[in-house]
Amino acid sequence: MPKSRKRTRSVAQASVTPKAAVSRRAVLGGGAVASTLVLGGGIWGLSSFRTYAAEHDLSRVGQGAPAIVQVHDPQCPTCTALQKQTRRALRDFDDCGLTYLVADIKTPEGAAFARRFNVPHVTLLLFDGAGDLKRTVRGLHDSPHLAEVFAAHKAAQV
Repeated sequence: MPKSRKRTRSVAQASVTPKAAVSRRAVLGGGAVASTLVLGGGIWGLSSFRTYAAEHDLSRVGQGAPAIVQVHDPQCPTCTALQKQTRRALRDFDDCGLTYLVADIKTPEGAAFARRFNVPHVTLLLFDGAGDLKRTVRGLHDSPHLAEVFAAHKAAQV
């Protein structure tokens, strides 16, 4: 009988596999990658917030640069489509002094801005550098048409 016990023990011991050893370098390397990802995400988030805040700062109207203000409802698909087309059209005007702003009607400031100019969402308001309203564009338009409108607005400011 002693032989059978030995065999049982050896089979039981063989079925237990030792855990793979994790090196300190692997743990530190994984931590470094995780830290880099978290830091990168934080920087991206901060940059996104700054861009968001700058786009929603309606006090920039009338500060010397011509401005395009979109009266926008973030829950409206047509408003979102207009925003995409507007941003696409503005790519050609990167460093020419046009300021793009968003009056979000879900915020008190954005709603007050829309009421002041008596316009609904899905509307673009084009201002000169002094803050005077020069043109109102209502509804959804494609980016080539908006690029023409913006070029004419820019040319009128010179």
